[in-house]
Amino acid sequence: MSQIKIIFFDVDGTLIDMRKGKISDRTLGTLKSLQANDYILCLATGRGPLALPRFEDFEFDAYLTFNGSYCFDKEQTLLSNPIPKTEIDRLVRNAINLKRPLSIASDKLMVANGKDQDLVDYFAFAHQEVVVSEDFERVVAESDIYQIMMGLRERDYPVMMEGIQQAKITAWWDRAVDIIPANGGKGNGVRHILEKYQLDASQAMAFGDGNNDIELLQTVGLGVAMANASDDLKAVADDQCGHVAEDGVYHYCKAMGLI
Repeated sequence: MSQIKIIFFDVDGTLIDMRKGKISDRTLGTLKSLQANDYILCLATGRGPLALPRFEDFEFDAYLTFNGSYCFDKEQTLLSNPIPKTEIDRLVRNAINLKRPLSIASDKLMVANGKDQDLVDYFAFAHQEVVVSEDFERVVAESDIYQIMMGLRERDYPVMMEGIQQAKITAWWDRAVDIIPANGGKGNGVRHILEKYQLDASQAMAFGDGNNDIELLQTVGLGVAMANASDDLKAVADDQCGHVAEDGVYHYCKAMGLI
């Protein structure tokens, strides 16, 4: 494992046990120990900057947010890749046809044109509330939109994406989706962050659990799926660690001599 220089971590289901809604002391201690051992640590999440978890006495070196559409470190923005505005307009119309509300996110705010139970429950994972705003249309017109969040089941994906060419669905939950740029994804974000640190993919590893982590694990040299990961993610992973509820990240890093 001596060649590893940077480690990417998904959040929900990887660092945070979603049943408990928080990171364990042992997993947090793992992050601190890794950083003390000079590993570069990057958070790789579908969450936006406003919804990032805050861990006590710890800060990541870099952040890959909105599933790779907006990446930054402590000093600068590393990647800004919004959804084209023409696609946003079409996506809003498609959602209206499905009678589904949606929430749009820039780097500074998230607003919705309505809410339903799926969207409310989706936001609850990050301990956030859906903000319905009368300024929704103005925000669409004036802001760079990096991601759309909405309640949606797989059977309705084709209707939602009808006529859309420059955006795509990524999902880790069966009741909701994130819609991101077609050329986006966690893998794209990883490549930009590796370029910033002048590192090769062989020097990177990543932990994840959901289908939106597939590109993440495929882009690094060593991709590790949690025991609680989806079958699709396990199929592309190089290795597997324990369950998030059993401090899988800690035990794996300990066994591999990283801490």
